Amino acid sequence: MKALRVLVFAALLAAGMSPALAVDINFPGDAPELDGIRDKIEAADYRGAIADLNVLIDDGVEHADVYNLMGFSLRKSGDTKAAMSFYQKALDADPDHKGALEYSGELYLQLGDVARARQNEARLKALCPQGCEELADLQQALSRASAPSQ
Repeated sequence: MKALRVLVFAALLAAGMSPALAVDINFPGDAPELDGIRDKIEAADYRGAIADLNVLIDDGVEHADVYNLMGFSLRKSGDTKAAMSFYQKALDADPDHKGALEYSGELYLQLGDVARARQNEARLKALCPQGCEELADLQQALSRASAPSQ
């Protein structure tokens, strides 16, 4: 698979296309189509997203993005224990999954475990030395968590 990515990248460069486009190309074995699920999550239809994600998982899809979205949907539905297990599956599949680091950090905050959230922040800082959305979002959540209550 890596060789195929390198060949496509080289072909894009030879065609005068931006190398950044190569990152956005889906290859067999990459994440399944998740736009419909993301639309459900955006609409706060977490039950619908969970049902769709369960179909993928039941079909044998093992992908960090699927696990991360399942964790997010479960967390938003109130099932923090199952959510954490799916964030862990996402991180087992991809230890550098920025989304799972952000969302599990937010769950740690929800559970009152600021130290673990800070560990995720540190990992994101290492992954995103120039900053990234996931780091900024987790830092914002940490700021809210440490702000004095009124």
